Amino acid sequence: MDEFGEVVTPGFRFYPTEEELITFYLKHKIHGTTRLLQDIDRIIPELHIYGFEPWDLSQYAGERCQGDLEQWFFFIPRQEKETKGGRPCRLTSSGYWKATGSPSIVYSWNNRAIGVKRTMVFYSGRAPSGTKTKWKMNEYKAFQEDHPFIRTNPGLELMEELSLCRVYVKSNSLRTFDRRPTGVVINGQVGISPGLGTNENHASTSTHPTYPSIHVNELI
Repeated sequence: MDEFGEVVTPGFRFYPTEEELITFYLKHKIHGTTRLLQDIDRIIPELHIYGFEPWDLSQYAGERCQGDLEQWFFFIPRQEKETKGGRPCRLTSSGYWKATGSPSIVYSWNNRAIGVKRTMVFYSGRAPSGTKTKWKMNEYKAFQEDHPFIRTNPGLELMEELSLCRVYVKSNSLRTFDRRPTGVVINGQVGISPGLGTNENHASTSTHPTYPSIHVNELI
């Protein structure tokens, strides 16, 4: 809290890292932390996003993303068919979301496995003849418990109640995450100056690209 008793939520000007998205927003939302829940809901709303086209989602974004032309964050509740062991339906009226590549494990600043990230691309039309668009999504799920850095899949248990997604448009311009200022303190750690790049990858990421790939398809 600040000196006036207001809850201060992580994310400088809401440039949240993947670690902040998972350990603060997603986990506190799932646990229903009373003192934080109202503020979290104002910043990241809960929405069945597959009932909307990606270009319509901005109007439902949280207060810190209102008017943002680059990215929007949402909590996605677990679909009923997922509770019965089925796959989620990612169809919209005009297209569908398709996963790209394998899921990756997200690590904290001290190299503990905290969750899983899956990247998806929106296609217009219907599979298998859909047309790829510039709309993308990063979907995050949290592990029940943090774990030390791992080289093999130990069957870590995910918190399945909710996932957190970041929807954005792929571009070649410098994006919001890349503009997070140098020296921002996160959980007592001074942030490293983010590298320049496109909005294809998270510049303030906690996902270590040099670590060996870990197959976690069965976790998703």
